[in-house]
Formats: sequence, structure tokens, C-alpha cells
Amino acid sequence: MSACKCWFGLLLLTLALPAGAALTNQLKNHPSPYLAQHGTDPVAWQEWNADTVARARRENKLLFVSVGYFACHWCHVMQRESYKNPQIAARLNREFIPVKVDRELNSGLDDALQQFSANLNGVAGWPLNALVTPEGYPAFVVLYVPPAEFGGLIDRLSARWREDDSSIRQLAHRAAPPPALKPVAGALNPARAEKTMAAFLAGVWQEADLLHGGFGTVSKFPMAPQLDALLTRQALHPDPKLAEFLRLSFDQMAALGLRDHVGGGFFRYTVDPGWDTPHFEKMLYDNAHLAALYGRAAGVLRQPRYRDIAHSTLDFMRETLADAGGGFYTSTSAVDASGREGATYLWEPEELSRRLSPEMYAAVRRVWRLDAPRAFDAGYLPAENRPPTQAERPLLEEAARVLRPLRRARSLPIDDKRNAGLNGLALSAFSRSLALDPAYRQTADRLQAFLLKRMVRDGRLLKARARGQVFPDAELEDYAYVVQGLVDHAEATGNAESRAQAIRLARVAWRDFWRERGWLREARPLLATVAPEPALADGALYSPSAVLIGASLRLGDAELAKRARTSLAWRIPAMSADPYAFPTQAGLLARP
Repeated sequence: MSACKCWFGLLLLTLALPAGAALTNQLKNHPSPYLAQHGTDPVAWQEWNADTVARARRENKLLFVSVGYFACHWCHVMQRESYKNPQIAARLNREFIPVKVDRELNSGLDDALQQFSANLNGVAGWPLNALVTPEGYPAFVVLYVPPAEFGGLIDRLSARWREDDSSIRQLAHRAAPPPALKPVAGALNPARAEKTMAAFLAGVWQEADLLHGGFGTVSKFPMAPQLDALLTRQALHPDPKLAEFLRLSFDQMAALGLRDHVGGGFFRYTVDPGWDTPHFEKMLYDNAHLAALYGRAAGVLRQPRYRDIAHSTLDFMRETLADAGGGFYTSTSAVDASGREGATYLWEPEELSRRLSPEMYAAVRRVWRLDAPRAFDAGYLPAENRPPTQAERPLLEEAARVLRPLRRARSLPIDDKRNAGLNGLALSAFSRSLALDPAYRQTADRLQAFLLKRMVRDGRLLKARARGQVFPDAELEDYAYVVQGLVDHAEATGNAESRAQAIRLARVAWRDFWRERGWLREARPLLATVAPEPALADGALYSPSAVLIGASLRLGDAELAKRARTSLAWRIPAMSADPYAFPTQAGLLARP
């Protein structure tokens, strides 16, 4: 960390630009809802593409690359405070090439900049605002900052660039990550698998919160890849300590503020370690992950009630995120149409007492702790803050049924992009759910048809569809999740077309994203620092390289299986250094 601080100090001695033709905001009426939100900003936002980078080179300007997404609360705040500010916008337009990025359309770029942020500052997240040299080297990054601090920061940086742009370039080159070591072949055997899993478990117990469940002691995210690998371990090698931790984690996520107790589904994360206070965005990928995990945990942990959580999550996806054409939308916003965070989900006691029977109101008042000081300005969040009694539970379920149509009448902005990869995750969730309830077959079949008919063109995946337009450049994660979804669908339904199309798309993915030294997230990255990696770490989503390897081993295709075994057998230095960050890869090695 001291080296990062030193580099940061050195960076603040530089920045430049001759004026070129005036930029104008290119995002008005953009098909991405997130980018369209910025279409009326006074900032002259450009899209991330080769033409924009070429303009930065011609004008010798730094690219100011701001990454966010539709459901991100702090992205809305920074837009309101800074990007709507005419004075700040004028400075950005004059001194930089401003670029606005929807992370769900450029996930490879986002991942590279998130890694840069983590290496430089020890933190990552959104909104992420990076300065990138005209040659494509990230030079500086900052997350949310208040407008006064932000305005001063860009003034200092632009002055440094004007005074000595060569120093910035040198520092950015020196800050670039070294190329990953060339992978070394290893043996696939039980001893290596057990050693890898033991290292992963050691990392798990370092991060595990044994009081509240989950991982970490500040904010709480579901961490689906880690939980999935632990379920695999528990299924193969039952352990009472691990079973207790998993039950605690699944119980807490379902009972408290991470889950929507009226409309179903899960919020993105909570800002506290006790799962009480969520940021209210809901993501398709979180809900697809958790629906599948709760369905699986019901069997592994012998907790039949987890099936009800899986069902309510799948039902939320169908009722709120489903598109009439068979696909699923990306997310719902953390704020309502008036910009109030969480207001869609919050209730005033007076309204609850009017809408509910006295018996239902008495139950929700006690369990939801309506007698406690409120945590949100707009009302109380339904959650099992006190464990319900056997008599109260049916009253709570009835209260949710009464409140659900009232909730639907409230505003809930939706990001109506349909991403290929995220819909692949949804296909996996619904296909796997058929073992619990065959009633989801129709949804799974419609989603399979949507992916094959609407998201494949000339044998290649599209990245996304939005408002009548297509985004053609699918990335590794899209191929991996769609291939996995099709394999899950084929295995659940016997559909031969799903397996055949999965094989075709897997071959494209191996051809476009696998190299002698490892994996690329994008086929044609524009950042100069992007290089192949022997294995991609898990994050909020499963490692796309590990997912593609796992799916390829299930397809029954000899060439794909050979490639998958070759890649899986690599000994990976990054995985040895931080096994907790590679649970999907560890889980693959652990499977017999």
C-alpha cells in the first residue's frame, strides 16, 4: 500500500491539451437506460470505442472514463452533484475527453479499471472515475467524491498534465500490472484437488463472519461463488462446522434486510455487517445466483424451507424483470421516480394499520419492529428483525399478499437492457429449478428460445439488446454464462438443440478468448494494460473462465473437453496467493 501512496503522490505532479473541435454529448436517447440518463448532462459524454480513443490521441488529451450502472445509488448522487454542475462540466469538456460507460455493456473494461482501483487505492466500486492516457494506460482513479473535492481534483490533475504530460505517461506505464506468469502444466489428481480446497477453506475461515453469517465485517454482499463452492464441499465431505456456517448465512440473508419480504428477490447488498440496511438496487444476476443457491442448499443442508426462498426469488424475476419477448431485464433502481432511495419498499405504520387486519398488523408491528426508531426517512423496511412465532408466520405471509399489489402501484425504474450473459444466468436458475418445480419449464423454454433466436446472430452472441438496438460485441462472460445456461437446460429438459448450440458457442468462445497464456475478457480490448490471465478470479459473478471450463467438460465434445482439462490443469500463481478469490476454479478441481 505504501508503494501505491507513493505513486499517487508522484502522479499529482502532472496533466494537457490543445483545444480541438467542440465535443457534444453523444448519449441523448441512447438505448442503454443508464447512458440515456446522462444524455442531458452538460458534460459532453462520449462512448467508449476506438474512435473516442483515437480522438484523445489526436488532441493529446486524457480520457476521463466514468463507469457506473443504472441501479447504482452513488452513481445517481454523483451525477446530480457533479455531472449536472455546469462549472464542473465545462472543466471536464475543456480539459479531457469525457467518456461515460455502462459497466454492463463493457464488463471487461470495468473489470480492468476495478483492478486498477483496488491496486492503487485499496478499494473499488462505482461510480468509478478513471483518467486514461491517450495510449490506453490508466493513470488515476477515484470513486465517489463530493463536488467541491471533485472540482479541485480535476483542476489539479489537468494542470499537471499541461505542465508535464510525459511524467504522467511514465507513471502510468510503471503502474501497469506486469504480465501474468506463463501458466505451468500440472496434474489433475485428488491430492492437488484437496490441497487447493484446503487453501480455499483457510481463506474462507479468515473472512467468515461467524456471528452474522456471510463474509467480511463492514458491508455484506451475497458472495455467491464462495457459497456455491462451499455447498459443493459440504455435499462431498459433510462437516458440522461448515454446515452450521452455511445455515447461518442462508438464514440471515433470507430473514433480514437483504431480502424483499413483500415482493420477493434480493437487494444487491447491505451497508452494515448485520444484513439490516440495504442499498435497494436489485440485480438480475444476484437473484439468478441466489435462486439457484437456495434451491441447492435446501437439499445439501436439509432445509426444505429454502425451497420457498428459491421459489419467491424466481417469481420476483418472472413478475418484475421478465420481458414479453422471453428475456429478462438487467435490474431495478435503488431510487424511485422521484429520486428517493428505497421509497418503493418502505412503509409507514399508519398505512399498514389501515391496510392490514388487526391480527396481521400486530404481527408485522412486532416482527418488523415498527416500535423501534426508523432507519429510513420514507418508512420502515419489512424484515424479520424479531424471529416470528409459529402463529405469526402465516399472518406475515398474508400481510405480504395484501401489500404486494399496493407495492406494484409504486414507481420502480427498470434498466430494460437484456444482456446475453445475465440471461444465461437466468436460464441456469430456471433450468435447475425444474428439479424442485416443473412449473418453471415454460419460463426456461421461452428464455432458451429468446437466447437462441434473439441473442445469436451469424453464429455469434450479441452482447445485449436495448430499445430496438443491438450491441454486437459479446464478451467472455456472455459466452460462458449462455453456454452454461444451455447445458443446464439440455440436462434438465433433454433438449438436443440446447446442447448443440452450446457446443457451437463454446467453440467460438475458446477461439476468441483463450490464448497460450490464458484468458481475455474482451476479444479486442482498448486498454493497453489488458493481457491474458491463466484464470479469472470470481467477483460478484462467477469466474467466466471457470464457468466455460466447467460447461465444456459437461458437453460431451472431445475437443472442448481436452481444452478444458488443459486449462484446468494449469498451476496458477495468483490462485495460490489468494485462493479465496478463486472459489469456482477450486470447486471444479474438487468435483470427482
